[in-house]
Amino acid sequence: MLTPHGILGPQGRIARRLPNYRFRPPQLEMANAVAEALAQSRHLIVEAGTGVGKSFGYLVPAILAVTDPDNDIERVIVSTHTISLQEQLLTKDLPLLNAVIPREFTAVLGKGRGNYISLRRLARASKKERSLFVGAEADQLDAIHQWLDDTVDGSLSDLPFEPTPALWQEIESDASNCLRKSCSRYDVCFYYQAQRRMRLAQIVVVNHALFFTDLALRAARARGVLPSYDAVIFDEAHTIESVAGEYFGIQVGSGQVAYQLRRLFNPRTQKGHLTSKRYETLRKEVIACDRAARQWFESVHAKLATRSDSPVSSATPSPVRVLKPIVDPGPLVEKLGRLAVQLHERAGKLKKPDERVELESAATRLRVLASAIQLWSRQEDASLVYWLESQSRRDGSSRIRLSAAPVDVAPALEKHLFQSVPRVILASATLTTGQREGFAFFQQRIGLRHAETLQVGSPFDYDRQMKLILVRGLPDPGRQRDAFEQACLRLLPHYLEQTHGRAFCLFTSYAFLRKATRHLEPWAQEQGIGLFPQGAGTPRHQLLEQFKKHPAAVLLGTASFWQGVDVPGEALQNVIIPKLPFSVPDHP
Repeated sequence: MLTPHGILGPQGRIARRLPNYRFRPPQLEMANAVAEALAQSRHLIVEAGTGVGKSFGYLVPAILAVTDPDNDIERVIVSTHTISLQEQLLTKDLPLLNAVIPREFTAVLGKGRGNYISLRRLARASKKERSLFVGAEADQLDAIHQWLDDTVDGSLSDLPFEPTPALWQEIESDASNCLRKSCSRYDVCFYYQAQRRMRLAQIVVVNHALFFTDLALRAARARGVLPSYDAVIFDEAHTIESVAGEYFGIQVGSGQVAYQLRRLFNPRTQKGHLTSKRYETLRKEVIACDRAARQWFESVHAKLATRSDSPVSSATPSPVRVLKPIVDPGPLVEKLGRLAVQLHERAGKLKKPDERVELESAATRLRVLASAIQLWSRQEDASLVYWLESQSRRDGSSRIRLSAAPVDVAPALEKHLFQSVPRVILASATLTTGQREGFAFFQQRIGLRHAETLQVGSPFDYDRQMKLILVRGLPDPGRQRDAFEQACLRLLPHYLEQTHGRAFCLFTSYAFLRKATRHLEPWAQEQGIGLFPQGAGTPRHQLLEQFKKHPAAVLLGTASFWQGVDVPGEALQNVIIPKLPFSVPDHP
């Protein structure tokens, strides 16, 4: 009989496979607890310190469960917050376990629909290239056609370059712009091929965003995007409250409205789906909607400008709490609704399915936007907190984003997750709030009333293996940002020299990261140290691999490198954090 001990123990299958394997008792304790929770249909919360090896601690029992013919667990969803952890699971952990566990199992990565290219929409976009795209977008379209000969899964992450958002949104797979089995390319559709792989898989790895998109759809009694599952395992579980809040709330912005209207017709470039002479009446309606949208969002902005806490001059989005309706969106909602009806009626008269679904899709999007604007403006749901963010643009205009999120996501998670899924495992290195309170605060925030809990420490001897250096006397980064950054830049070479590179420098903004890169380049070249800055065009996973292979490297990264990154051995000996990534304390 296969057990976690037989896989992870000191004489287990992994130990026999890897000569440098170190048995970690806390990892086995975690794996046994996960195995028991899966077998007994219970929820489990595990806090496991750095170095425990959480991924094996939940993957091994999950694999043993889905491959055991005597239980009813056929599929397990593994959800992570970061791409880096997903890549670790799929390229490192699961292949190793597939090699050492003597049972066959299937594991796949689940991606959101918008990550896949639509072959039908690509062909249509190519036919309408002159009426849709300008300049570089046309060149990118040609490059995408060439890429189709080489791509394995037709996903955005497989592209060797990043297409413009406007281009990708014209060719991505889209639920509201899909002919499904009526499409001539259905059998070779990348998205539906991925769906078929997920339905056949026993382990499906997703990110929290996709999981909660699916959960919100199921809560609304709509068709989900994930196949049915018998258990879900959340790694990096400390983030699920904030992620879930985004998917049980409202988000709509002036940029979204403008973009959807200009996809139909952009009077400045004379591009869009309604450029044909037969759509003259619809074009006039689009222009009227665009004018109404600009007027309404400008009115919201003007109201905001009278507030004492208004950040209207800010170049970065700044949230402002809204406690009551401020501007009636009636005329805008009415115009968007009328245009949606006209698009739908016109679509019904079209014979070509491609043209018909394009207009129907646009009508659906406009209805969704109108509904979101109306719901946000009325503020009738007392369970939500409402706010808006304003960002000044170079041309003097402002981009407005309207948001609402549950004050408390616990009721929604309790009903739609913990009462609906029989086995939920939550794992992270940071879940408890002290010895006395334990997991109580975390459980309260996510609505998990009844669960088994386990807390295992780190196998690292921090006193012997780690040194913490706190620099005193730096300028206040809030009041003296430039002076603070200059002081940090002067100190970086000194601390990087201590380990001759082999370091991560983690930043809270790309602007500071770019300054640091420019400052360090001459010094690094002189010292023979390789610099690997994020955002310079190299995909994140390639950047990490290059860092690991270089004998003396410094990786400069932002959000996606703060957690979920595994660099074993001597390649990483130093982590420099100029500023901790605390959220804005007054964010609604």
